[in-house]
Amino acid sequence: MKNSKGRGLLRLALLLLLVALAGFFGYGYMDDIKLGLDLAGGVSITYQAKEENPSAEDMKDTIYKLQQRVQNYSTEAEVYQEGNDRINIDIPGVSDANAILAELGKPGSLIFMDSEGTTILTGDQVSAAQAGMVDGTTGKEYVVSLTFTEEGTKAFADATTNGVGKPIYIIYDNEVVSAPVVREAITGGQCTIDGMASFEEAENLASTIRIGSLSLELEELRSNVVGAKLGQQAITTSLKAGVVGFVIVAVFMIAVYLIPGLASVIALCLYVGLILILLVSFNVTLTLPGVAGIILSIGMAVDANVIIFTRIKEEIGAGKSVKTAIENGFQKALSAIVDGNVTTLIAAAVLFWRGSGTVRGFASTLAIGIVLSMFTALFVTRFALNAMFAMGIQNPKFYGTKKEKPAKPFLKYRKICFALSLAAIAAGFVFMGINKSSTGDILNYSMEFKGGTSTNVTFNEEMSQERIESEVVPLVEEITGDADVQTQRVSGSNEVIIKTRTLNMEEREAFEKAMEDSFGVEKEKITAESISGAVSQEMKQDAFVAVVIATICMLIYIWFRFKNIRFAASSVLALIHDVLVVIACYAAFKWPVGSTFIACILTIVGYSINATIVIFDRVRENLKEKRHDQTIEEIVNLSITQTFTRSVNTSLTTFVMVLVLYIMGVSSIREFALPLMVGIVCGTYSSVCLAGSLWFEMNRRREKALAAAKEEARAREKEAREKKKNKKKQ
Repeated sequence: MKNSKGRGLLRLALLLLLVALAGFFGYGYMDDIKLGLDLAGGVSITYQAKEENPSAEDMKDTIYKLQQRVQNYSTEAEVYQEGNDRINIDIPGVSDANAILAELGKPGSLIFMDSEGTTILTGDQVSAAQAGMVDGTTGKEYVVSLTFTEEGTKAFADATTNGVGKPIYIIYDNEVVSAPVVREAITGGQCTIDGMASFEEAENLASTIRIGSLSLELEELRSNVVGAKLGQQAITTSLKAGVVGFVIVAVFMIAVYLIPGLASVIALCLYVGLILILLVSFNVTLTLPGVAGIILSIGMAVDANVIIFTRIKEEIGAGKSVKTAIENGFQKALSAIVDGNVTTLIAAAVLFWRGSGTVRGFASTLAIGIVLSMFTALFVTRFALNAMFAMGIQNPKFYGTKKEKPAKPFLKYRKICFALSLAAIAAGFVFMGINKSSTGDILNYSMEFKGGTSTNVTFNEEMSQERIESEVVPLVEEITGDADVQTQRVSGSNEVIIKTRTLNMEEREAFEKAMEDSFGVEKEKITAESISGAVSQEMKQDAFVAVVIATICMLIYIWFRFKNIRFAASSVLALIHDVLVVIACYAAFKWPVGSTFIACILTIVGYSINATIVIFDRVRENLKEKRHDQTIEEIVNLSITQTFTRSVNTSLTTFVMVLVLYIMGVSSIREFALPLMVGIVCGTYSSVCLAGSLWFEMNRRREKALAAAKEEARAREKEAREKKKNKKKQ
């Protein structure tokens, strides 16, 4: 016994040491986490080539040109291609964002200059530049071969004839990129530059020279400018929200689940440390929705523990020993945990595939959080529980007991629930119609879905709506010439969101100057985002496609796992209900539908299906143990009753995490958190009150149809026998 206690104490000590190390390194790695522009501040811009179907070489050269330019502003800047004809640029931590946007839009300047400072020719007089290798006196040499236009050939011939032995400077954007020495007069329209140390160096020089004659023009599709101060504020408030939410959840788990709750808190502490380490290891760019994803996943991480602890309580209540209850609890909870998390992972995968920017950041952190939560719940919590049990904490009262409760008649009220749900959905369509007639759109589409410029201004004092209308709006209208300026106050802050048509560079600069001159607002307190109508239309399509694809994938997975199409169909119907009710709230309360809309909807879908699967997993289990005198209705009622506490507790912990985010977060987080809270409540309602009822109705109608078919078959068989009998008599 003493040896057992000693081993248990040693295991717990090792686990706590691991938690401490994860926390230490996780905290140390926080400075190494790659922050998105909404947290670090900076500029994000997307260009599209005006030319249809640009060549791969033209796109590559343009990206290289932009890479050279952005390096002047930040060594952490990124330039990458999106699709066939778009280029994304992210420059974190810069201040004079408008000047950068203007500079990036300029074409590159390439000239060839002699040693006396005279321009010999320009980039458009070079028709080709290619990197290559030739056999030299010392082996392979890396070179750049140039071909000139007819005009360039003559100019270069004159310059090299008079400049033998002298360098010719190749200058791009006022910077010397190469200075080859002329060995002889070059009159044939072609020359070779040698002396490169590697093929990469030769390729870079060739690309730089090609840029000078590049005909590819770019147009701005969308841009986002965030002040560094606002980014820091977002980090601070989100971290505070995470800490407060974590403490509330930890207290709740220990109060409700006692020793198992304490084990889960230890596992959650390890979870937080590990997720910080993984963000650095996988080089994930942490965005503001990504922070929300982590905080949300902490709430969802509790779900697996709640499922396990509910099973343990049931086993103890059924008279099993604590040791057996722990083993059986984990074993019986496994399938529900895996199925629920896989379906949420499907939503995260679709988000990552169809989303962009901050939405992909949310998907990345959510996916990492889901996988990590499964690991901590199934292995770390189990390890901690077994260690505490071995230490001598074996009294069942420390683990809680759950007596078998009589089944509540949930299905008795299914028609009322169906009617309430249909009424809510119908009300949503009514509000959509009202919105369409009054504003032209069924929902309050924000700038991401309509196109235009959205500017967030943090004033030095709280602005009343009257003052905004009388002082701010006329000023913006004067600058932009836009008579349809929309404004929105952010409650609990000095922030005002101003939406206009898409503003050009001069208008953006004039806007910032007007805010500074009239209200004393610093540039760092102004955040602007612009997006074209073409991109906004794509985002609408992506949102619809993402929800459809995620729903189909979940349908297939549930069908595969449960081997029953009715389980899958009723789950999907419950999901559609949740989506429609949340959209109804968007329509009724005119919540802005923006870039995080798709993330919100798919998170709700993943969360709701998780709760539904737990109930259906219990239905499947109870069907296997069905007594002869039990009806299907009794089994469904029993299954919902058995999982009801889990549904409420999980929803409560996740709701609390999101509520804290809503209370303490910045405006963009609140915009995401509010509909998510509605979705959590709605998902719990549909799982408890609709999903089981839908499955029961489908099953009942199938049995009726089968019974009718059997009756019809018997009738036909009887008729055939009668005919045969009569025929014999004849």
